[in-house]
Amino acid sequence: MRREEISLKDETFISLRDFICEKSGIYFSLKKKYLLENRLKNRVLECNCGSFEDYYYFLKYDKNKNLEMKRLFDSITTNETSFFRNPPQLVAFEKSILPQLMEVKGEKKKKCIRIWSAGCSTGEEPFTIAMILLENQLRSKGWKIEIIANDISEGALSSAKYGLYKKNKINSIPERYLYKYFDNTGEEYSLKIGVKDLVKFKNTNLIDQIQNKTYQDFDIVFCRNVLIYFDNEAKKKVITTIYDLLVPGGYLFIGHSESLHNLSRAFKPLHFEKAIVYKKE
Repeated sequence: MRREEISLKDETFISLRDFICEKSGIYFSLKKKYLLENRLKNRVLECNCGSFEDYYYFLKYDKNKNLEMKRLFDSITTNETSFFRNPPQLVAFEKSILPQLMEVKGEKKKKCIRIWSAGCSTGEEPFTIAMILLENQLRSKGWKIEIIANDISEGALSSAKYGLYKKNKINSIPERYLYKYFDNTGEEYSLKIGVKDLVKFKNTNLIDQIQNKTYQDFDIVFCRNVLIYFDNEAKKKVITTIYDLLVPGGYLFIGHSESLHNLSRAFKPLHFEKAIVYKKE
């Protein structure tokens, strides 16, 4: 069977869509049917399934489905990210949130900063955070830095762990950061070990509460442009998890076009220039 011979019926789309949402929180509306169909055609063929219906039953009932679930997640996730994304938020992080946090923790003699990059994709966000912390000389000032970065896509994480980026991926990096924290290998730019060592990558599912219990006591969580792919139930579940894993007074960054309206009243919005950051009271 050829790729163009496979089509996704509306009723099968709904079954697949609901199954994917149940397992990952990722939701495809009916107008995104074409997107799901296009992304999964190769999976249907590679699993030797004769149709989307057969593929759905394979995912739901086959005893050897676990490996395919990982490949499914790789296929459906949107790995759209960049270095130094949304500069106003990063300015708020570096110039306001970080100094306040260091002052409070310094007074308590707890010189450790724990940050979670939730839905980190191919690593640009957590590595941006790591470079900002290094640029502010936290290590030389005696601070311990712990950055945990997770994603549901093993493929994206494998790419992130290498810390290798094509020229078109480094366009948004300020020059001083590029020359200080990267090595130019010709066709690619390689992050230096000192940056890579600050980030620990983990393959976890944001709506899997058992997996997320392994995390704890984060000072800051970045969950930017992730919730836009979830349905409301999954969004609320993720926000509740983040709230539980943040220390009292911890901070949450979400996408600049996202809002906690109708999702949670447990956070206090802090207003900065062109940026809003949420604080756990």
